[in-house]
Amino acid sequence: MTSTRPERIAAFFDLDKTVIAKSSVFVFSRPFLAQGLIDRRTVLESSYAHFLFLLSGADHDQMERMREHLTKMCAGWDVSQVQAIVAETLHELVDPLIYAEAADLIADHKIRGHDVVIVSASGEEIVGPIAAGLGATHTAATRMVVGNGKYTGEVEFYCYGPNKVEAMNRLAASEGYDLSRCYAYSDSITDLPMLSAVGHPTAVNPDRNLRREAVSRSWPVLEFSNPVSLWARFPAPSSTTVAATAVVGASALLAGALSYRLLRRRR
Repeated sequence: MTSTRPERIAAFFDLDKTVIAKSSVFVFSRPFLAQGLIDRRTVLESSYAHFLFLLSGADHDQMERMREHLTKMCAGWDVSQVQAIVAETLHELVDPLIYAEAADLIADHKIRGHDVVIVSASGEEIVGPIAAGLGATHTAATRMVVGNGKYTGEVEFYCYGPNKVEAMNRLAASEGYDLSRCYAYSDSITDLPMLSAVGHPTAVNPDRNLRREAVSRSWPVLEFSNPVSLWARFPAPSSTTVAATAVVGASALLAGALSYRLLRRRR
């Protein structure tokens, strides 16, 4: 019997330099240092890598070196400690870095009934809470192997390059997405497979190579340059610890406020 389930539409967003103005991993280097997970040399190395990332984007070899560096660095870390650090500092560190243009675009897709999916090479412990704060429907992120509550230093799934398309295809199969009608946004040439997998690709703050590809393929190019604090309109939490449930609740409020602003703009 033929399925009558309607095909759905999703908007797939890369995270770093597409939705937020910095590397999501770099953002948490300060609290990781304060909690003793990394040392000052690692912070300096991360700062330099982040500078190069902002300057010219990251090519395949750089991303592979970054993956090796990060997996070795986090071997032995306690997973619950990392999750707690992200929850406690998410509002302070990430909120001011979200591009207003990206938040409006996400809200616009939600108004149109589209699912929103954050697809990132960063770890799921970082990507998940950020995506929840943005009101995303799903996430696809790098997963590390965990043993006895600690990272082993091995990667279960590296959400990068063609692997992003693999994650998108899995979601399309489980959620009923028609990728030919879906949207994708990214800044990096390394996400060319991700952009090519959908019917509506858009380059956002593209690096030089992606800009060239976008022009040659007549893809839209967007420039996001206005990171603002989107949660500043809401009362600050009464505790310095932001539980995961509070993050999810705030995300619903944020999505509603953004949607309201867009709807008023269209009247």
